[in-house]
Amino acid sequence: MKIIERYIAQELLIPFIVVIGILVGLFASFSSANLLAKGITESLGMTVMLELVLLKTLIAMEVLIPIALYVAVIVGLGRMYKDQEINALQSAGVGNGRIIRAVLLVAVPLGIISGGLSIFVRPWAYEKNYILNAQAEAELNTNRFQTGRFYGTEKSGRVIYIQAKDESGNIMQGVFHYIKKANGSEIIVANKGQQMKSGIDERSQIHLFDGSIYRLTHTLTKDTVTRFKKLIYFTNEENVLDYRRKTASISALMDSDQPGDIAERQWRFSRSIGTILLALIAVSFSRTSPRQGRNNKTFFLAALVYSIYYILHGLAQTWVTQGKVGSVPGVWWLYVLMFIVAFSFLSPGFWRQLFSRR
Repeated sequence: MKIIERYIAQELLIPFIVVIGILVGLFASFSSANLLAKGITESLGMTVMLELVLLKTLIAMEVLIPIALYVAVIVGLGRMYKDQEINALQSAGVGNGRIIRAVLLVAVPLGIISGGLSIFVRPWAYEKNYILNAQAEAELNTNRFQTGRFYGTEKSGRVIYIQAKDESGNIMQGVFHYIKKANGSEIIVANKGQQMKSGIDERSQIHLFDGSIYRLTHTLTKDTVTRFKKLIYFTNEENVLDYRRKTASISALMDSDQPGDIAERQWRFSRSIGTILLALIAVSFSRTSPRQGRNNKTFFLAALVYSIYYILHGLAQTWVTQGKVGSVPGVWWLYVLMFIVAFSFLSPGFWRQLFSRR
């Protein structure tokens, strides 16, 4: 790497590290506040909450990296334009092509990292996240519950009360469980309960003994009461965890011809391309007059361009998922459009200078 390219790359990496640090901190703080509001610490504990925050942050990195790089290119090159360093380099014979190559030296590795996170890390993080969320949403991890207190959240519509526990904490006395459903509500009352693990997927089960189930409807139909000697209640309302499309491996997505799987596959592969093209588009917004510097209009246009890209990307993926657009062009029409925009934003002599030896 030549000294000029290395210097420009360094000027881009410094703001990138600062911006990505700020974005990760803000995202982690928001996720923590959201989980605390749901009462996750009371139902699953602080350790699980921190693990959920880490998983959510890993999932978000494929989006945070392109944003941070986009801002870093605007800020880094903008400072060099403002301090007339770019003018000095151009006076010394450094063409725009070498400046773009320096940007690509940063954008390409970060694009590969973003794509790797999307293809390999994201499915793993989603799977772990879904499993932990299944436990948290069910709110029946009784090991964390204190006796004599009501637990529940507005989102899940559950209320749980345990009158007493033995020394081990697994045997419960006086169990009350209320859940709000679409067409009514259900109340389970049991004299005794015990939390156990199933051997299939390690989901928690609650074994309830000597109790009743009260099903209350909001219609004119009659309410029902069912007595039971033993009831096995899963902490997840579904017998099988919802391993969603986002948790599927890339090989499984490659073998599928379902529109949703095609959209997910193309989303993962497009992360690297989108990161690099955004960095090239950002170059045009960094060009400023040495005396004037960047104005609010430049920042507004840069933010507008990114917003349009983000909206179009979600729209392109939705169209493929709904079958409105086939696998070809799929989501790729957006990146063809981005390439055209990046090309038009750059100087007319860009390609000649990029591949020149100067």
